[in-house]
Amino acid sequence: MNQRKDRILEFMREDAYKPLLFNELVMVLAVPEKDMELFKLVIEELESEGKIFKTNRDRYGVPERMNLVVGRLQGKARGFGFVIPDDEDLKDIFIPADGLNGAMNDDRVVARVNSKLAPDKRVEGEVIKILKRANNTVVGTFESSRYFGFVIPDDPRITGDIFIPKDEFGGAKPGQKVVAEIIKWPEQRRNAEGKIIEIIGDKNEPGADILSIIKSYKLNEDFPEDVIQQAEAIGDTVTEKMLAGRRDLKKVRMVTIDSEDARDLDDAVSIEKLPNGNYKLGVHIADVSH
Repeated sequence: MNQRKDRILEFMREDAYKPLLFNELVMVLAVPEKDMELFKLVIEELESEGKIFKTNRDRYGVPERMNLVVGRLQGKARGFGFVIPDDEDLKDIFIPADGLNGAMNDDRVVARVNSKLAPDKRVEGEVIKILKRANNTVVGTFESSRYFGFVIPDDPRITGDIFIPKDEFGGAKPGQKVVAEIIKWPEQRRNAEGKIIEIIGDKNEPGADILSIIKSYKLNEDFPEDVIQQAEAIGDTVTEKMLAGRRDLKKVRMVTIDSEDARDLDDAVSIEKLPNGNYKLGVHIADVSH
């Protein structure tokens, strides 16, 4: 399979090559009838990988010879973005807001270069094809009106709220952190449309922010079994060996400076009046790794 792909790419990169139709490629490359299905599969894979591009007239060529760049879209909070090319030798492509054409942060895309200014200036273009979507879920805050709802994404690089039809609220209430699944991707001036698939909790509820981050990055919420076993194997008593080289401050009255909803109370202060009338301020930070 890879040899066939390399042969096709080598052929399309030749100086004399002009974009050809599928049937023309079959004839020029002398593809046997028995290999037709495999050849079609190879072409489709090359196209989905962004290694070749099919024009509106159904002609195939390699992006680098068609003024196109393949890469990952990096969205910005102000609405525009940059395509980070797969080819590290190429400059990033600036994509204005009206040139995103439905692409979202981290999507793998094909961009057409519209202007190439002086060497020290930025290159500008527009997204003309989305090869692969990066995410089909968005974490954010749910809000609603009389007829519809919307999710304001936590990630500022996702520009535009996610429209939620009234029958897709999933029991969510305004002000709650939620996970929305995208069911319709953005088009032109229409925002993406989604449905609520999980309610994380009220945005002001302790721990909701941490859980939102976990959901956004698709991290595991539970510790692996071997980690739990190791933690359980650690004793909960302080041995003489542990005390070696440490000062015993258990009799000193300390007050935590962590917030009321903090999960770890590991920062504290103390104050003592010395015999000479001065005061001694102690700042204590627990060794949480011990």
